[in-house]
Amino acid sequence: MRLSIFLAAALLLPASAQNRERRGEPGRFDSYLLSLSWSPAYCATQGGAWNDAQCAPGRRFAFVLHGLWPQYDNGRWPQFCSEEPGLRNAQSMLDIMPSLSLIRHEWQKHGTCTGLGAEAYFALARKAFESIRIPARFQAPKEYLVVSPAEVAREFQAANPGVTAESLSVQCSSNSLSEVRICLDQNLRPVACEGQRSCRAPEVRMPPVR
Repeated sequence: MRLSIFLAAALLLPASAQNRERRGEPGRFDSYLLSLSWSPAYCATQGGAWNDAQCAPGRRFAFVLHGLWPQYDNGRWPQFCSEEPGLRNAQSMLDIMPSLSLIRHEWQKHGTCTGLGAEAYFALARKAFESIRIPARFQAPKEYLVVSPAEVAREFQAANPGVTAESLSVQCSSNSLSEVRICLDQNLRPVACEGQRSCRAPEVRMPPVR
């Protein structure tokens, strides 16, 4: 009975209170998860229809930075660790992270848990993004690609000798490739990680860069 009352009370908490319950301590985490999003797949969805900065004609984005997320070794993660202010000039990240709302969200949810200030966090996120070499045929394809998740993983490993099968996962949504995720240590070297499951679809589509 007491457990039922506790659960009911928890469900009545406002979102901000629930977030506080899940907060970690800034700077206390084990590794990073670098998330690279396939922009053409996002722009093909309803969500991409209103994001002019990312999806307007002539914005030829391929893989973009979704985020750099602090992680624990058990596969969980801290989030919303403080209310430190974000970037003074968020537009400075738009070349690799083409959404101001995403930049704000990533700082509030993930960046605040690193123990870094916003300027240092986004400089580190850019360094992590630039440390990963995108395989040649995924840099700016002009036609639809149909590939297996295992094939995407193999090509990323071949282009990045330090990346192993244990440090990489391929994500999909509605039979389209959505993200490639790579686990990194705090010095941005690839490491094995827990809790990352790759897409199980036999094949995924990659809409072309337009």
